[in-house]
Amino acid sequence: MSGPLLAIDGPFVLYRSFFALPDSITDADDRPVNALLGSVNLILRIAADARPRAVVVCFGAEAARYRTERYPGYHAARPPVPDALQWQFDQAPDLFAAFGWTTTTSPDLEADDLLGSFAEVESAAGGRALIMTGDRDMYQCAAARVDVVYLRQGSSGFQTVDPAEVRRRYGVDPELVPDFIALRGDPSDGLPGAPGIGPKTATDLLNRHGSLEAAISAADGERPKVAAALRDHADELRAFKDIATLRPTDVERPEDRETNLAGGAAAARGHGLNRLGERLEAAVSLADL
Repeated sequence: MSGPLLAIDGPFVLYRSFFALPDSITDADDRPVNALLGSVNLILRIAADARPRAVVVCFGAEAARYRTERYPGYHAARPPVPDALQWQFDQAPDLFAAFGWTTTTSPDLEADDLLGSFAEVESAAGGRALIMTGDRDMYQCAAARVDVVYLRQGSSGFQTVDPAEVRRRYGVDPELVPDFIALRGDPSDGLPGAPGIGPKTATDLLNRHGSLEAAISAADGERPKVAAALRDHADELRAFKDIATLRPTDVERPEDRETNLAGGAAAARGHGLNRLGERLEAAVSLADL
């Protein structure tokens, strides 16, 4: 198979689906299966367009220790996972496996770190990778052989983000995304950024100096408020950049594996997702003609 490796942010697609679809979608025991349905539909939709050679769904720690140790406020405001969603998190690996999709997890790293690692190993082997996520931190992975399929919150739409699109959105190259996040901040992760420095100033600093560290070193030449923000918060800003930077880890490049629609149909019916099962069975029948 010559298609890309599709690497998926498992927690994001499940969270997004749980809050996007009604909890009236239940199985035979009246347990909500809305997150399972929505995540499968999202993956199938992207897979239909991309025709991936394999699909890997990544999970990990909600807030990796190495990140909270650098800044205790990281993810601190995020609410706990609702019980109805946690049950679906537990069911997801078996459901995904029925489709022929690999699930991988880490107790020490976050899903983002695994996504970046799979993209790196795929591109190093001469392949292409698509990272399916709703986390803009992953823009740092955009490269010649890696695109980010960005899922917009509160919408059914998505956009493929390549290095040119990162530069259009942020005004910097993908490798400077962690520097940009450190300066601008990231409310979704609880990172406040540099006081008084917004996206335009962050972009300007990085374009003129080339990195966060170089901007800090040249702080005395900036306007007084910007200089004070860089100088007085230098250690925090370095911590924010470190938190925003992905941690590579050793992963095995997945073998080619087509999506198994027949297996997925049976598993979907087992979760009471009969309409999905019918649709998949119909697709299998058409393929057999």
